Amino acid sequence: MKAKVFIDGSEGTTGLRIHERFRGRDDIEILQIAPELRKDPEERKRLINASDFTFLCLPDAAAREAVAMVENDHVRIIDPSTAHRTEPGWAYGFPELSASHRAAIETGKRVAVPGCHATGFISLVYPLVHAGVLPADYPVSSFSLTGYSGGGKKMIAEYESENRSEELNAPREYALSQNHKHLKEMQAICGLAHQPLFSPIVADYYSGMLVTVPLYAHLLHGAKTPEQVHELFSQHYAGQQFVRVMPFGAEGSGMLSGNRRSGWDGLEIFVSGNSERILLSASFDNLGKGASGAAVQCLNLMMGCPEETGLTL
Repeated sequence: MKAKVFIDGSEGTTGLRIHERFRGRDDIEILQIAPELRKDPEERKRLINASDFTFLCLPDAAAREAVAMVENDHVRIIDPSTAHRTEPGWAYGFPELSASHRAAIETGKRVAVPGCHATGFISLVYPLVHAGVLPADYPVSSFSLTGYSGGGKKMIAEYESENRSEELNAPREYALSQNHKHLKEMQAICGLAHQPLFSPIVADYYSGMLVTVPLYAHLLHGAKTPEQVHELFSQHYAGQQFVRVMPFGAEGSGMLSGNRRSGWDGLEIFVSGNSERILLSASFDNLGKGASGAAVQCLNLMMGCPEETGLTL
């Protein structure tokens, strides 16, 4: 029997990308909503409760409203919004972090998909805190380079406009007030005592993301060299399809491009630096492992089918 899937917010960037990943699948039936009823509460409620799985590709307030509409206990919710990522009772949709994260997704009724910047940051910081190498009170900082598709339809239209502003020709730092919406999950999931100092940068390319965390070796416990940190990551992510720890020195030219993994649904980790200062970098697609690809991976785990089904690895 096919799983019935409803995408609430199917016209947004994430919703459209989830649709793309369902092409050719014969194990899913998409419950369609009439275009004129996309914002009709009663029709949305009907389709949510008729589904086996509902994706909430919505603003936070609308995502919370949608969860309140669930009356059928059979319905399982996958939420790519920011609304429920640190809420009690919600599994965090990053199965590679630990066996318990994976099990919570596989059996969960409510799964929150990680944020794009948060995915890269947590992939780098969680294993070190979990292993006791990075103290929970370490003053963590991070910068992140992303393509403009991460800003949704409005930002895509701005960058692709024939009459766009001259300032869009150069990378732009944002979230200068240090109130980025991903900070809460970065801290909570990693178990940090403080929110990180975070500097995201959007640049003139469509998709792809590079998140970097710099560390002082002398402030770490145990692992002190880049090679030792690399080995820790290799052990933590051993056997994972979607997270690959690249060979030490794999960056080759000494440069990493933000769009190098555009169109791919996995994540690559690089460890570089020297005996005093270590750089950790996560390279992935903000529309892949950073959004819709991760959402579909969670669905596959919840359905009990191969987690790579419909995805590009």
